[in-house]
Amino acid sequence: MSRPLRPSQRFPAAPLPAAALRRLVQALGSAGCGALLLGTVPAAVQAQQAEAGDSLEPVVITASPRAQRLVDAPYAIGVVGSESLRAAGPMINLSEAMAQVPGLVVANRNNYAQDLQISSRGFGARAGFGVRGLRLYTDGIPATMPDGQGQVGHFDLAGAERIEVLRGPFSALYGNSSGGVIAVFSQPVRQASAEAGLDLGSHGLRQLRLGAAAPLGEGFEIATSVQAMALDGLRPQSEASRGLFNLRLGWRGEHDRVTLLASHQRQRADDPLGLSRAQFDADPDSTTPQAESFDTRKTIDQTQAGASWVHRFGSSGLVQSQLAAYAGERHPVQYLAIAAGTQANARHGGGIIDFTRRYGGVEGRLLWRFADQVDLVTGLNLETQRDDRQGYENYTGTPAAPVYGVQGTLRRDELNRAETREAFAQADWRFAPDWQASLGLRGGALEVSVEDRYLSNGDDSGERTFRYTNPVAGLRWSPSPQLTLHASAARGYESPTLGELAYPASTTSAGFNTTLQAQTSRQVELGAKWRSGALALDAALFHIRTDDEIGIAFNQGGRASYQNVGRTQREGAEFAGSWRITPAWRGLVSLTLLRATYEDDFLTCAGIPCTAPNTPVPAGNRVAGTQRASAYAELAWTPGFLAGGEAAVEWRGQGRTAVNDTNSDFAAGWGIVNLRWRQRFELTAQDRLELLARVDNLTDKRYVGSVIVGDANGRYFEPAAGRSLLASLRYRRLF
Repeated sequence: MSRPLRPSQRFPAAPLPAAALRRLVQALGSAGCGALLLGTVPAAVQAQQAEAGDSLEPVVITASPRAQRLVDAPYAIGVVGSESLRAAGPMINLSEAMAQVPGLVVANRNNYAQDLQISSRGFGARAGFGVRGLRLYTDGIPATMPDGQGQVGHFDLAGAERIEVLRGPFSALYGNSSGGVIAVFSQPVRQASAEAGLDLGSHGLRQLRLGAAAPLGEGFEIATSVQAMALDGLRPQSEASRGLFNLRLGWRGEHDRVTLLASHQRQRADDPLGLSRAQFDADPDSTTPQAESFDTRKTIDQTQAGASWVHRFGSSGLVQSQLAAYAGERHPVQYLAIAAGTQANARHGGGIIDFTRRYGGVEGRLLWRFADQVDLVTGLNLETQRDDRQGYENYTGTPAAPVYGVQGTLRRDELNRAETREAFAQADWRFAPDWQASLGLRGGALEVSVEDRYLSNGDDSGERTFRYTNPVAGLRWSPSPQLTLHASAARGYESPTLGELAYPASTTSAGFNTTLQAQTSRQVELGAKWRSGALALDAALFHIRTDDEIGIAFNQGGRASYQNVGRTQREGAEFAGSWRITPAWRGLVSLTLLRATYEDDFLTCAGIPCTAPNTPVPAGNRVAGTQRASAYAELAWTPGFLAGGEAAVEWRGQGRTAVNDTNSDFAAGWGIVNLRWRQRFELTAQDRLELLARVDNLTDKRYVGSVIVGDANGRYFEPAAGRSLLASLRYRRLF
C-alpha cells in the first residue's frame, strides 16, 4: 500500500465549509463567579476603553459579581488587551503575548499536533497533552471539559478585546480542576467595519484573515470572521494548517440582551515528536526518525454553538437574571509512533486515537444587590461530556512487515462519560468606604464512567463519583487612593481525568482505576496594587499545599496508570509593573519566582516497559515541568516625528525546567531578545493601514521551548525556533 500524502497534500489551508458552522456563547451583562463567566464590561466602559486603547486601568469581570477596575479586585488577576495581542505576533498562539502575565507559563511546543503547555503557579505543569489544572473559557463557553482537560487551539485571538488571567485562591470559584482561569472576550460591535490581514513569516508561515461587523438596526448586530493559516514547520514532519470561523449575532432591548454565537475549527498537523537529550544536543532542528517512519500526525474538527439571555430587573433587590446554554462536537484523530510488535500485546489499545466528543452545558444565575453595598450571585450549573472513543492499529499488513501511517484493525471501543452538577454563590460586601469582603462557595459532584465495548482484552468498564466543596474568602483594603492591599484563602480540588482513570494500578487485572483519588489544595495569597500617575505595580505572595498529588504509577503494554504521590508544596512571588517614563517612552516588566516541590518520598517508573513503580523520588525534588523563575521585560518608544509608529525591544527569560519527577535531567534556562516595529497609517477618516514587523530570538539562541513531562521514551525536549521574522499587513475600513 502506498504511503499517505504529506500534510500539504492531505490538508491544504483552505476556507472552511459552510456546513461546519455551529456553536458558542457570547456572554453579556454583569458577570460573576461560576462556570460560564457570562458577562461583559458595560457598554459605557467599553467605549471609554476603545478610545484610550490599553492606556486606562483595565476593567475585569472574572471572579466578581460586577465589573470593576483591576486595581480594586481582591485577587491576583492580569489583563492582556487587544493592542498587546496585535503587537505580539500573528495572533495564532497564546504564547505570543502571555509572557507579560506573572505566574503564568505558556510554552509554545512548535508542534500543532499538541496543545500549548500552560501552567499557573505550577498547576497544569505535568500535562503531557491538552491543558490540565486550569479552567479555560472563550466568550463564556468552557474550553475545559467536565473531567478537567482542555484545549485552546480554537481561541480567536485576532477577534479578542482582552484576555483575563486569574491566578490564586479565587480560581476555586470555578469548581473542579481550576488552579487558574484564562478567559478570552471578543471585541464588541461598535460600528460597521471590515478588516483584512495577511501574515508572512519564517518556517513558511502564511495566514489570511477576513472579518466584518455591523449594527443592523432595531437592536440587532452581527460580527463574523474567517482565518486560514498554513505552516511548513520548524522541523521535518511539522507541517500544519488551521482554519477558524466565528459568527456572533446579538440583539439588545430595553431590559434584555440575547446573543447567539457559532464557531468551527479545522486543524491538520504533522507531529515531529520530542527529542532525546542526545538528539537535541546533536541537532535541535532534527526530528526523531520515528516521526517520519510512522507518519505521526493529528487532525481536529470542532464545532460549537450557544446562546445567552440576560434580563435586567432594576437597581436593587433582584438586579439581573441570566440563562445560557451551549453544545459542541470535537473529533480528533491522532497517529502515534508505536511499533507493531508493541501493539501485539493483547491489552494494547492500538497506535491511533480516534474519538468523537459531544459536550454541552447550561447555567442559570441571579444577581442581587442590596443597599448598593452587597452584591450576591447565586447559580446552578450542569456540564456533560460524552466521548465515543476508538483505538486502531496504526498499520496494515503483518507485524513482521507493517505499512505504517494507515488505519488498521480496531483495538479499543469505549463510551466515556463525565457529568458535573454544581451550585455556587458569591457575595461582595463593601462594609466601609475603603474595605470590601468577599465570600464564595461552590459545591458539586463529578460523575465519570467508562462502558467498554471491546472485551477481548478485558473489561475496562467502571464508574466513579467525586464530590467537592470549595470555599473562598478575601479581604480588600485601600488605605490610600494609590494603594490597594488584599488577602485571600481557599480550598481547591482537582479530580483525575478520564484518561487518568482509564486503567487500574495493577498489571494483572482489567477494569477502572478504583483507587485514584482527587488532589486537594489549600491556598493563601497576599497582594498589593499601586497606581500613581504613570506608574502601576502589582505584587503577590502565595503558599499552596496539595494533598494526594496525581502522578504516573507505571507504563505497560501501551497503557499508563496513575497514582497519588502524596503532598506537594508551591510557594512563590509574582510582580508586574508598567511605567510611562515620558510621553514617548514606556516600560513593562513581569517576574515570577516559584518553588514547587514534593513533600513525600514515592516510587515511580523511569522508562518502559515498567510493570510496577521501581524508581525512588525523594522528598524535596522539584515538581516536573516547573521552573524556579520566569520573566519578561519590554521597552517601547513612540517617536514624535512619525505619527502612529512604535518600536520596542522585548526580553524573555526562564529558569531551567525539570523534565521528570526524578529530576534526572533539566531543560536549560534561557533568555532571548525580540525586536518589533508597528506602524499605523490613517489613510482617510474611514481607512486605516497597520504594519507589524518582528524579529524574534534576535541572537539565534538554540534552546528548549517546552518539555514533554515524564515521556516514557525519554524524548522530553521540544526545540524552540531560532531567529524568526514576521511581517504583517492589516487593513481596516469603517462604514
